[in-house]
Amino acid sequence: MNTTGGPGISGYMLLLGVQILLLIVYAAVVRYDDRLLPNGKDDNDTDEEDLIIQDDHVPSYPHFQDIHVMIFVGFAFLMTFLKRYGYSATGFNLFFAALIVQWAIVARGIFDLEDGQIKLSLDNIIGADIAAAAVLISMGAMLGRITPIQLLLMGLIEIVVFAANEHLQLEMMSITDVGGSITVHAFGAYFGLTVSFMLRPKSDHNNAGKMEGPSYVSDLFAMIGTLFLWIFWPSFNSALLDGVDQERAILNTYLALASCTVTAFIISAVVSHDHKLSMVHVQNSTLAGGVAVGTVCNLMIGPHGAMLNGMIAALVSVVGYRYLTPILTSKLRLHDSCGVNNLHGMPAILSAIFSAVYAALAKEETYHNSLTTIFPAMDATAHNGTFVIGGYSRSPLTQGSYQLLAVGLTILIAIVSGAVTGLVLRSPCIRKLEKHEHHDDSVYWETPDDDEIVSNVERLNFKDSL
Repeated sequence: MNTTGGPGISGYMLLLGVQILLLIVYAAVVRYDDRLLPNGKDDNDTDEEDLIIQDDHVPSYPHFQDIHVMIFVGFAFLMTFLKRYGYSATGFNLFFAALIVQWAIVARGIFDLEDGQIKLSLDNIIGADIAAAAVLISMGAMLGRITPIQLLLMGLIEIVVFAANEHLQLEMMSITDVGGSITVHAFGAYFGLTVSFMLRPKSDHNNAGKMEGPSYVSDLFAMIGTLFLWIFWPSFNSALLDGVDQERAILNTYLALASCTVTAFIISAVVSHDHKLSMVHVQNSTLAGGVAVGTVCNLMIGPHGAMLNGMIAALVSVVGYRYLTPILTSKLRLHDSCGVNNLHGMPAILSAIFSAVYAALAKEETYHNSLTTIFPAMDATAHNGTFVIGGYSRSPLTQGSYQLLAVGLTILIAIVSGAVTGLVLRSPCIRKLEKHEHHDDSVYWETPDDDEIVSNVERLNFKDSL
């Protein structure tokens, strides 16, 4: 067993200290939402308003479960493609997602305080899970090359900036982004890529480490993550909606994923060596349609529009993995372990472009009374003094322009905050992984010795030969 190289007891005490600090913050300011408090009424006295509240919130739990599976199973197993990093991919995903969800409730709640308190409901938990996805996306850009303490600091900083940008885009700029392609995927991807760039030593000549690569078994485990994410992605995109808008989002997301998957397989065979399928493309590019349709999933894009969206996303993603990633690695020293630019970054930009086009074409005769629900800033009526950048009564063309502005601002904020975070993580007082420690579980986990693994394999082979 390897017993050296870990963060030491002081590092784990720091992690415990963060959890204790969160406990204190929750005790001070986090309370159940008023709707969740006992009302003192007998069961027979339940009025119509109480029934409406129950109807509005209980149905959210299935979507919460689906997103929970994506965060704690889908993302975890998708990152197990490295041959000796499965413990860390699944274990650290569980640890940091659990911690970040708690922190995200506080960071996002600051922008929605009621009498100085953060009110907790199932909607807050769903929002926190979605926020945690941004950190896990960023984690993917540096998978295997960053310590748990660095991950902790990155996550704590990122969620604060994420919450501020989310409030800016959704509330102050009043854009539509129900699937989080702009606020979650674009932000998480380019924040993580910037941190990755800042942490890469100039002396590193982009030579892959001995553990940086998949094995037959690790790629199979990664496919488990792909399948979980693929199956539950319609819930991720539609969780914050209800009624016909939610159903439309589910249908559009499913069609985008289906067309994306077929196209990704075909393009992979076309561009890959010897025209054979690449597991990297199958594991990741088949999901790009879910990202690319996220911002427009509730819009009237039509079934054909959703399918076209997925097909374009597959093309961009596969070509990105095949041609763009090697260029970014060799020319810009931009090491992207999981290819988050191809799965999350570029498809998110596509989604923003699609949203700008469909917003510019939006008409009242098409959307009827849901037009101002989907695009609140197009509403000409009074909004109780709520401040919105650019004001209300926007034309469709203006709303489309704000959709493009939102993704541009999000990427800019992600890059600037990622650069600052990278400088913090490069501090001399923070331990960094050495090159020979990259992508190796044994640095932080008790793992079977290599001799033991070889012995087990030989034993199995001997049994098979009998």
